[in-house]
Amino acid sequence: MPQNSDRRSFLKQSTAVAGVTALSATALSASVAKTAHAAGSDEIRIVLIGCGGRGKGAMVNIFKSQGNVKLVAVHDAFAESAQQALKTLGRKAYADKIDVPPDHVFSGLEGYKAAIDVDCDLVVIATPPGFKPQQFEYAVNKGRHIFMEKPVATDPAGIRRVLKSVEESKKKGLMVGVGLQRRHEPQYKETIERIHDGAIGEVVSQQVYWNGGGIWYRNRKEDQSEMQFQCNNWYHFNWICGDQITEQHIHNLDVGCWVKNMYPVECNGMGGREQRVDGDASKSQIFDHTFCEYTFADDSKMFSQGRHLAGSWTHVGEHVQGTKGTADPSGWIKGENAWEYTGKQLNGHQQEQHDLIDALMRGDIYNEGEYGAHSTFTAIMGREACYSGKIIKWDELMEKGGDLAPGIDDFSLDSPVPESARPDANGIYPIPVPGKYKPFG
Repeated sequence: MPQNSDRRSFLKQSTAVAGVTALSATALSASVAKTAHAAGSDEIRIVLIGCGGRGKGAMVNIFKSQGNVKLVAVHDAFAESAQQALKTLGRKAYADKIDVPPDHVFSGLEGYKAAIDVDCDLVVIATPPGFKPQQFEYAVNKGRHIFMEKPVATDPAGIRRVLKSVEESKKKGLMVGVGLQRRHEPQYKETIERIHDGAIGEVVSQQVYWNGGGIWYRNRKEDQSEMQFQCNNWYHFNWICGDQITEQHIHNLDVGCWVKNMYPVECNGMGGREQRVDGDASKSQIFDHTFCEYTFADDSKMFSQGRHLAGSWTHVGEHVQGTKGTADPSGWIKGENAWEYTGKQLNGHQQEQHDLIDALMRGDIYNEGEYGAHSTFTAIMGREACYSGKIIKWDELMEKGGDLAPGIDDFSLDSPVPESARPDANGIYPIPVPGKYKPFG
């Protein structure tokens, strides 16, 4: 790069240089690092899509990074949420990192396009997963660097769309970070590296857990349309959320696949609803407990528990058994190569943003989109096994799995909800019944 290049030039031109394979990534990074600050224009302009708790949390993490960052536009389905996010972030002493004029505050299900169209370098997508495939696709088509929270979709059609966009992002040399933050925590990284180096021999089985208490529920407001109600109460509708196994348990499933360095070829499972059956809480589609048996190509197993049951045993973690010992990927190994992580415990949400912003500042582009999509698909496969009561094959589901919300690109807050989520005359939503539910539409 020319010696007078600045950060903005690099961020805008990174798609062009990506295709020039003869240019060393190391040399490019060194050139950018050497000249960006001297040029006095090293600012990374950011657009936030999705202003809920995780969206605001991701922005705080980015503000705490060492980069020269500026939030320049926000979008949320609900205008009041977008406005509240700006007030909240401003109160947290980050006012100097926010420059969002009134005409850069966008709302509505379709408003993400106008937000991404704003002159920016990085798009942070923290919306419910049902909306991410089209938002990610649009950001890639616009040539933006992207951080996208997990999970990245709720159905196989969405995964196929994300994977196609990931390939396009690689061609354009775009940064793609995905919010599976354990992959950025040194305690996990070092432990799993030792497992890969043979510290516990061959991995033969794993248990992964996300067992928690109850979850939030937002009662219907009198003036809400059905679409507004479901978007505001998104955790309880599969086309937007993907169920608890997809929305939260994905973290532990991702670790298990990382440990194996592969993805499962099939899954069988079971689950249902025990507490979410009465009153307002029954206005929900999701299960409150699941159990899955995943099988990898080498016949090793990963057993999965996921639930939201108030008053029950809670545990979030992963445990690995090998031919020479056992391990907890969060920091210890037992057996002939016993070891325990003694380094600094870092917050994964913060570290993933330190890594992303630092890499952007150095011009060191990485792409986490593929494993983000495959780990999400692992969770979707488990959900479909639990819902259907059948053994689900990875390849068949990837090829034939359906779409929970056809036409989602054209949805507005006044649109009818997808057929898969429409209540009957008594206000009861469709509930998956094992043995009757059809995983392929």
